[in-house]
Amino acid sequence: MNRVVIVGSGNVAESLAQAVAGCGAQLVQIYARNEARAQEIARIAGCSWGCRPEQLAAADLYLVAVSDRAVAEVVDSLPIPEDAAVAHTAGSVPLEALPARFVRRAVFYPLQTFTKGRRVDFSQVPIFIEAVAPGLQEELETFARRISRQVFSADSTRRAKLHLAAVFACNFANHMFVLGERLLGDAGLDFDVLKPLIAETTEKALGAASPAGMQTGPAVRGDLATQQRHTAMLDDELLRTLYTAISRSIWETSRKI
Repeated sequence: MNRVVIVGSGNVAESLAQAVAGCGAQLVQIYARNEARAQEIARIAGCSWGCRPEQLAAADLYLVAVSDRAVAEVVDSLPIPEDAAVAHTAGSVPLEALPARFVRRAVFYPLQTFTKGRRVDFSQVPIFIEAVAPGLQEELETFARRISRQVFSADSTRRAKLHLAAVFACNFANHMFVLGERLLGDAGLDFDVLKPLIAETTEKALGAASPAGMQTGPAVRGDLATQQRHTAMLDDELLRTLYTAISRSIWETSRKI
């Protein structure tokens, strides 16, 4: 398993292309409907590109890094050899989303947040593999170890829970930063003043056996007077609902520790 084609032109495709190109495998092509992005990622990774089905290159492994809803449609539309290994990279999409005609179908899920133009150290990214064909699991795990030091097996059910946990830990956490920035703006303050607090909070969570033991603030203390003052300051009903629900969750979680 050495010749690789990456299908897609999003953030995952860009980061994965750089990782594959740098691991000693032969990144044959970036294939994407978006011609401009296909060219851009191919230039970054130093490989060829294609944007029409007849341009799809031959490979041992096709890594399909497209949006969740497009996985089945994209794979079904391409002339991928039926004996090739085909793996999608989506966290919450089951393996069965890939057409059944591909006996060597699999999932190759990197658990990380990816952003255009921001290079990720893939050696630290956990990669979760699922395959049903005999021997393919081992082949993909061997390939994944060329990219990452953390390679695991996870079926679709387990991977879906991983993805859900990631949404809470990454997407929701970042949204809290966005809301904090908005509240600071109302006070005429810059987001920079929160950065040391965010850095210390993250460092404590990463260094602890469990982040639950690092929880601070009025909710974990049961300080209802402060919570009431906070909610009174919020003009947005959605923010009041979020504040109350999260505070309650913190309190209930802390009581179970």
